[in-house]
Amino acid sequence: MNARSNNGNGKAGTGNDGGQATVPAASLPASRFPLPRSPRIALVAGETSGDLLGAGLIAELRQRFPDAEFAGIGGDAMRGAGCQTWFDASELALMGLAEILRHLPRLLKLRRAFRQRVLDWRPDVFIGIDAPDFNLGVERWLKQRDIRTVHYVSPSVWAWREKRAEKIGASADLVLCLFPMEPPIYARHGVDARFVGHPMADAIPLDSDRADARTDLALPATAPVLAVLPGSRLGEIGRLGPAFFEAAWQVAERMPDLHIVVPAANARCRQLIDQQIAASALPAARLHVLDGQARDAVTAADVVLLASGTATLETMLVKRPMVVGYRVSELTYRIARALKLVKVDRFALPNVLAGRDLAPELIQHDCTPDRLAAAVLQWFAQPDCVAGLQDDYQRLHLQLRQDASARAADAVAGMLRPGAGGQRPEQVDQQ
Repeated sequence: MNARSNNGNGKAGTGNDGGQATVPAASLPASRFPLPRSPRIALVAGETSGDLLGAGLIAELRQRFPDAEFAGIGGDAMRGAGCQTWFDASELALMGLAEILRHLPRLLKLRRAFRQRVLDWRPDVFIGIDAPDFNLGVERWLKQRDIRTVHYVSPSVWAWREKRAEKIGASADLVLCLFPMEPPIYARHGVDARFVGHPMADAIPLDSDRADARTDLALPATAPVLAVLPGSRLGEIGRLGPAFFEAAWQVAERMPDLHIVVPAANARCRQLIDQQIAASALPAARLHVLDGQARDAVTAADVVLLASGTATLETMLVKRPMVVGYRVSELTYRIARALKLVKVDRFALPNVLAGRDLAPELIQHDCTPDRLAAAVLQWFAQPDCVAGLQDDYQRLHLQLRQDASARAADAVAGMLRPGAGGQRPEQVDQQ
């Protein structure tokens, strides 16, 4: 079958342009296949990033199906897009094996109640957004009961046991991938997976204005600025905050005019960050703790010290040099090492996408204040190296800038054409 793909600017591509997703011809916009009634679409997002992805997808699906019903688990963004949330996304926002084990009974109870509610609602498609520990089990259970399933945001099969792709395929009829290296892995295991691009790459301009960001944050126009992002979860901040703030103090000792910007993801994170800063020696006169505004903080910065995760991608797209640190609980770390679960040498997304080290990574026992501070100071001391990053950042930005929400919606719409899904019980009764 010949296939065409949308490249995000309204033009069709051939699918042979080195990473461009190929959308089968059957996955055309839903207007080509009008349903006899409005579809029901169930979704689950487990944290802030998934909530934003879900909101973008709902907005695009709403354009294709104006009367569609959306329900499931989400946060403020999905609710604002018109999704009825039966549970809040915060109930799934856990990180690491140890934390998940502590909350396992509650999560299992929630999952049982939720999946039965989804089955009773009988959606035309179920979309699990990230949160694989929760969503893949729900998807598999629903798929076995003739509900079509989509998993949006591939687990890191490029880093953790590639053969998981087969199990993911047993749960999801379709996997929507944010990164171009992922679909070929699934293809080796016979799983339908499509690269749709990353919505963050669509949202962030190719050139981010540092001067405007500093004006918005009332920062000096010419002083050196370090942004410190120790995570968006309490567990992350608890493990990383003290080392990050000690490192920031060391940098400030070497750079007396340095300003330090610390965005807090929410009120609870702000409280913990304030406690950690109070216990540190950071200079209050040049310290700025923000409520939210993480992107503004990164844009205003000369260098960013941050936790490994989605924030590294955002920093790359804003095109700022970074130092990446991360720690998990010692139990999680020991289990991963003992079972040889990790198959890659790089963890930060810019390094993975580039296939080489664009940013220093200091993980677990290497994540010490001294090493973090030394890596940050090296960026400040080498402006030529910072300038040399820009071409790599721009190339990766363009690779991910694919109008992701629209491409994902087109793929889902292809599953909603007549005959693609089951009927709800009340429709059967009416016939």
